Amino acid sequence: MALFLGGQVLMRILQGRINRQHALEQMVAAGPESLMPVLMTNLFAGMIFTIQTARELVRFGSLHALGGAFALAFCRELAPILTAAILAGQVGSAFAAEIGCMKVTDQIDALKVLRTDPVDYLVVPRVVACCTMLPVLTVLGLVMGIGGGVAVAHQLYDVSPSLFLDSVRSLLVLTDLTTVLLKSVIFGAMIALAGCTWGLTTTCSRSVGRSATSAVVTTWVALFVVDFFLSLVMFQSVGVVSH
Repeated sequence: MALFLGGQVLMRILQGRINRQHALEQMVAAGPESLMPVLMTNLFAGMIFTIQTARELVRFGSLHALGGAFALAFCRELAPILTAAILAGQVGSAFAAEIGCMKVTDQIDALKVLRTDPVDYLVVPRVVACCTMLPVLTVLGLVMGIGGGVAVAHQLYDVSPSLFLDSVRSLLVLTDLTTVLLKSVIFGAMIALAGCTWGLTTTCSRSVGRSATSAVVTTWVALFVVDFFLSLVMFQSVGVVSH
């Protein structure tokens, strides 16, 4: 049903059938309200990753490459998936619970009586909001994670910020950033569609909480599965071309 719903949403977006007012309201819920958890998570994840990576590089005398190793793993994979997971827990579950409550109280049937398409009114704005705000949150989280990595590398391992950032720039190219943004758009669509699908399939008031939980768990599993195939296609092809 999520795939079917995604097809309907895509057709409506291509046709320009977007309720801009509702989309802006959902952007506020998906963006500013999720900003602090995203920044804090990426900050400490960047610091932890830097510590673990530096411990291994010290053994081989390659501490100068700390920023590059950080860029390859954290910037390409960890930051996008962490940010998407935070948004799934905070926004995806809210979508499922909100739409689920509307379903069991017959508000969605009332929309149909008023000749209002539930997909246009409920689903499309949420998908647009997540696809718009998740790339922004990912970039901000990425900057925060790099800042945490720079601080830890300088304070604990005496790696200067300039050396760390030069190492990051040497391995992180513009194509990587484009790939991260593309991933974020796909992840945003997955989060919104999973939450809306579980909300629309809610059958009774007791299952509202279960739908919210299922939306988060389903999204997390799907994020890692899709991320694997995206990484396989995007970065494997780059490696083959380089070779």
